[in-house]
Order: sequence, then structure tokens, then C-alpha cells
Amino acid sequence: MNVAGFIFLLSLHLGVFQIGYGRNASTRPAVVNIGAMFNFDSIIGRVAKIAIDEALKDVNSNSSILKGTKLSVTLQDTNCNGFLGMVEALRYMATDVVAIIGPQCSVVAPIISHVASELRVPLLSFAATDPTLSSLQFPFFVRTAQSDLYQMTAVADIIDHYGWKEVIAIFIDDDWGRNGVSALNDKLAERRCKISYKVGIQPDSSVTQGAIMDILVKVALMQSRIVVLHLNQIVGFKVFSVANHLGMMGNGYVWIATDWLSLVLDSESPLPSETMDKIQGVLTLRQHTTDSDRKRAFFARWNRIIGGSPQLNAYGLYAYDTVWLLAHSLDAFFNQGGVISFSNDSRISSMAGSALHLEAMSIFDDGVLLLKNILLSDFVGLTGPLKFNSDRSLILPAYDIINVLGTGIRQIGYWSNYSGLSTVSPETLYTKPQNRSSANQKLYSVIWPGETLSKPRGWVFPNNGKLLRIGVPNRVSYKEFVSQVRGTDMFKGFCIDVFTAAVNLLPYAVPYKFISFGDGRKNPSYTELVNKITTGEFDAVVGDIAIVTNRTRIVDFTQPYVSSGLVIVAQLEKERSGAWAFLQPFSRRMWIVTGSFFLIVGIVVWILEHRINDEFRGPPKQQVITILWFSFSTMFFAHRENTMSTLGRLVLLVWLFVVLIINSSYTASLTSILTVEHLSSPIKGIQSLAATNEPIGYQEGSFTERYLSEELNISRSRLVSLGSPEAYALALKRGPGNGGVAAVVDERPYVELFLSSQCTFKVVGQEFTKSGWGFASSKSHNILICCLHA
Repeated sequence: MNVAGFIFLLSLHLGVFQIGYGRNASTRPAVVNIGAMFNFDSIIGRVAKIAIDEALKDVNSNSSILKGTKLSVTLQDTNCNGFLGMVEALRYMATDVVAIIGPQCSVVAPIISHVASELRVPLLSFAATDPTLSSLQFPFFVRTAQSDLYQMTAVADIIDHYGWKEVIAIFIDDDWGRNGVSALNDKLAERRCKISYKVGIQPDSSVTQGAIMDILVKVALMQSRIVVLHLNQIVGFKVFSVANHLGMMGNGYVWIATDWLSLVLDSESPLPSETMDKIQGVLTLRQHTTDSDRKRAFFARWNRIIGGSPQLNAYGLYAYDTVWLLAHSLDAFFNQGGVISFSNDSRISSMAGSALHLEAMSIFDDGVLLLKNILLSDFVGLTGPLKFNSDRSLILPAYDIINVLGTGIRQIGYWSNYSGLSTVSPETLYTKPQNRSSANQKLYSVIWPGETLSKPRGWVFPNNGKLLRIGVPNRVSYKEFVSQVRGTDMFKGFCIDVFTAAVNLLPYAVPYKFISFGDGRKNPSYTELVNKITTGEFDAVVGDIAIVTNRTRIVDFTQPYVSSGLVIVAQLEKERSGAWAFLQPFSRRMWIVTGSFFLIVGIVVWILEHRINDEFRGPPKQQVITILWFSFSTMFFAHRENTMSTLGRLVLLVWLFVVLIINSSYTASLTSILTVEHLSSPIKGIQSLAATNEPIGYQEGSFTERYLSEELNISRSRLVSLGSPEAYALALKRGPGNGGVAAVVDERPYVELFLSSQCTFKVVGQEFTKSGWGFASSKSHNILICCLHA
């Protein structure tokens, strides 16, 4: 087909046009010949043939449209096979027609469009939906239905609406199928989604179930469970039959069929029950046509004419409107002085004798004028407004979204290029301001495959994908956080639970396998474990991994899932009470301040009372004794001197209240000292610990050793590696003088778990670092970063 088409097109472009004589010249002839080419034996063709005949009757009976001129349509049955369809179409183009309704098949459309452009004959196709049939490449091709570009946009919006990220595309392996899936891939990419796997099926009906089964077995091994079918009805139902046999029409799967399925459901309903059983829960799209009285009347008229099958479908309505579109355009063409005349081309005439009879082809002289009027058309048909935008596409593209359910279908919403997904008809939304916000995207509930209302997750762990290699520390202590199940490759613990919970929340699969790191006899070095990511041995690391500065330089970390930091654990010593224990409730400063206030109050009261109160008079020595006795006797509320002045009484009242508080506080503190055992440590914080020369314990494999030696400049000779909580306790009990340690420095989660079973130790001082635990992955492979952020 490609060689024949190339030779033919090359011959058309050689030389210059040689215009011969005009034929059939008339300003407004009695009859205008138009052509129509489509497959009479297809679902679209059977409906279109009747719809075109009815449209002709309506146009020719309406005197206001062409003012006496009648339309005559010559029908040509063209095969959708690429080569045969091209030959049949070229023969048909030898007839002198001013326009052609068709072709039906996108595969045939490109070569016919090239010929039509040379002959200046407009092509009005109501069924060729290939999005690559553009006006720039094919200036005389006019699509009177919606392009698959909009259908694929609708599919992408549905996928994005439900939060799925990856889909599988199965398509007919021809220009129509490939270009449609290419458009879908572009629209998914705009929504940060993608086609994870796509596979083509040969376009003819001879494809075997065995070939389809091989394809679907591969699909079943993929992680995505969202399958988009861009097929014809023969192959499409074979796919559903095999999928049903393989158990792929049950829970977890999502099947989205393009409008080929709705075409069959509309045209041949009701389908046999065994066929309907195989497509339960499937979503499909249908080109939206405006609901109107004219449309309902035409459906009633159709049922009277046909009385059965085929039933009217959207493509039949577009075929009917295409005839009216051409009639309106011809009327404007004649009103502008257009003349129907044809001229011969010497380039084509030189090919006389060809089996294709190409010499019979001629050029429509005023074809450009007719094309202009077609593109300027603006009227309301059965499908709705027929008007073209700047790229020659029909305005206001929209689709119905249908859910196959039981013995029929259920419409769950609409998609329009104006407002996206909605449960309200597009015509209603056109009267309102445009709103494509995510909150405004709505659909009714769907009965998914498996008869469930729950939205499928859309993915499973694949059986053929590359597994993410995740290193996990094989700890020998603190196994509550992470540990290997003895005799297996499985791990358990808090950190593993966090990881698996995060992965299960993702809308896509993360295939992985855990790989143990460590010999199982001692805790591994976590710094070495993280470095394994940079060498490519691991893709990621999961466990109790501290997020520290030197590690963040070489790997990426998730958000912390546990708050952590270094703290000091020390042995507690008993405080013994001696003969001077009664002085311990107050500090030295408190004793001095309290005593000073006793003297000051005594002096103040003496100053206020000695002039009017005889008890505060006498020799100087007696007055000093009175001041001291009065002030200290108030401690026990045993003073016997009466105060006579108002100010004196006020001072005494306030002072007695203060004394009451001092007495109560002292009594409580002394009681506690004498009755409760007190524990303390000489270590008060990291500064006091670093200032000594005593040994310090740390957890084996931890970053603590490096931090203490490099950041705090503590000699490595003072640092003692400890491998377990039992080793912590033993070293602390022995103390620095008996081969033990003065304190242990470790991360807070470990310390809290350690202290939950040890009561003779405690955290001293403040937490002196701030960090957390996270999962690490390569900077170039940050799947785990997405996990925890999700």
C-alpha cells in the first residue's frame, strides 16, 4: 500500500496543472452529485446508510434549503482494509462529485485525503476519529464527529479522578489504534500518569484466542490493573471472553473501553446474556449528543422505519447531520456565485490505461469556496451545535460515561472539554462559568468488576518486575525495633511495620525484597549499611536508621517517623542523711536570706513600737534581746509582745503569713529527706561527662562513637562498645573503677526501652542532639521518599 500510494502521489505533484474544458457548468443546477463511502457491512455503515437516505429525503423535501436543487448521493462500499480500501476509494474518486461523505475508516482516510486535496473535493467524515488527521496535512479533510484526541482526554481524566497512576493499553495495531494510544499517553503524562505497558493486536478478525491469551497472560503479570481497550468490536469481545476465562473480570481489575463498546451496546441491544456476563463492570464512553425534541422525534421515526436492528447510534446521528451540513454549505456556495465545474489535469491524463482508470479523475474548480463555506457552517443539528473552531474540530466536544451493569447500561456522568467530569449535562454547564477544579470533578458511583462498589486500588505487586533491594540491619539487641525471623528471609519489628504500612497506602506497587546486613552475632555498622546504597549493593535501607549530617550528604532520607536524639544514662547513688540533715531542706543562700528577713522584721517592728509600747523600751541591751527574741519567736508563733501601732500590726500580719509558708515548705522537705530514699548521680550533663576522664559506653554499630570523638573531641580510648541492654546494665553497675563505665550515651528510643526494665538508672541532663529515624534510599532512586510522603 505504501509503495502504490507514494507512486501515485508523486505522479500528482509532477508538472503543473493543465486545465481543460469545463463540464456540467451551472450556477444552480437541478441536481448536485455528492458521494458517500463507508463499509456497508459494519455497525456504523448499516446505520449510516439509512441515516443518509433519511437526511436526503428531508433535504430534498425542504424547498427553503437549496431552492429547487436536489442532492443525489452515490454510495460506495469501501473495505476498511488499508490496501483494498484505498483501491476501491480511488476508483470511486473518478466520478465527478462536489463532496464526499466519508471515509469511515481512519486507515483509509490519509491516502484518500491526499487525493481529495489534489482534486479539491471536500471530505466530510463522520467516523474517522484518528487524532492525527489534521487540517494542516489534509486541508480538504473535515471531521464532522469528535476526534479521539478528546476521547483520550476523557479517559485520562477518569484515570486521574480515581487516583490511578499507571495503565495498560491494548489497541488495534493500525494507524487508528496506535495514534489513539499515543494521544492517551500524552494526556496521561499531563496528569503525571503513564502507560506502563501497551500491546497491539492485529486488526483483522482472524486473530486467534490463543494469541489474545498470550497477551492477557503478560498483562496479568503486570502491576497495573487498569486496562484501556482501544479496539474494534470483533477483537474487543474476543479480549473480554479470554479475560473472563482467565479470571481477569473480577475484583481488583478496571476495564475502560473506548466508544467501540458503547456503539455495539447502542446498536444491537439487548446483547445475549452470555455476552453481557463477560463485560460486567466495564466503563465505556459514548459521543455525547444534545437531548432535544428533534432528536427524540427522529428516534421515534427510526423505530417506525426499522422496527428492530440496527438501532440508531451516535455515528448515525452524525451521518444525518453531515448531509444537512453539506446542504447548508452548498446553499451558501450558490448564493456566493459558486459554479460546479470540473477540469482535467494533464498529469492524471498521462496515466491513461491504468487499471485504476486514474485519467477519469478531474479537479473541482470551486472546491476551495465550498470548503470555506463548510468550515463557516453554524447551525443546530440532531447532535447539537455544528460549528468548527480554528483547528477545524467541532466545538464543545463531550462524552457520556457509561457503566455496564446487569442486562444493560447505567450512565454515571459526563465529560466535556469545557468542565471535565460532571454528573450534570454539558448543556447545563455551558451556561455557567467554567470550573475545572478538582473539587468540581464528580461521577456517580460505579459497580466495578466483581460487583463491588469499592474503588479498586488499581495495582498489585507484579510477578515479573524488578525487585527493589532493601537492606535491613540484622540486630542482636533491641529486636523490638527490627529483627530477622529465625530461619527465614523475613523481618519483623516496629520499623518494618511502619515501612509496610506506608507501602500499602501507595496507589501503585513497590516490589521489593529484604536483604539482611550483618553476621547475626553483633550489631552491624549502620554507617557501612548506608554506604552500601552508594555502591549499588542496596537500592534502599529500612530500619532504625538515624538521620545524621554525614549520611544526608550521600543518600536521601524520608521524613522522620520517630523523633530521636542522644541522651546520657547513668547509675544512681543513694543520698544518705546525717546529723546535719535538718539543714538540707534549704540551700545555704535560702538560710541566709531567711535569717536576714527575721532580723529585718524585728528591727522594723521595734522602730514602729518602741516609742509607744513599753514592752519595746529599756536599756539598749534589753532592746536588742527583745528584737532578736520577738523576730525568732514568730517562727513558732510564740511571741508574747503586743503590737500597738497600726503599721506594726500590718507588718507583723504579712510576716506571719510568710513564716507560715516557710514552715510548711521546710517541714515537707525535711519529711521527704528523712523518709524517702533519694537517688542521684554526679553526672549532670554532657559537659560534666566530657570534662572527666572516665570511660563512656555507647551502642555497638551506632553513629554515637563518631559523634563523641569527632564532634565533642572525647578520646576514643575512653569509649567502650556495648552490644546489648544487659551489657549496659553490667557496665554501669561496675562503674569506672571496676572495668565498667561512668555513663552510657545512646539514642532516646533505645534508652527508653532500656529503662522500662531497669529502675536503678536514669537519664541525666538534657537531650543534646536533635534528629530522628528515617528510611534511606539512593538520591537517583528515591521511591522510599515517595512512600513516606504518601
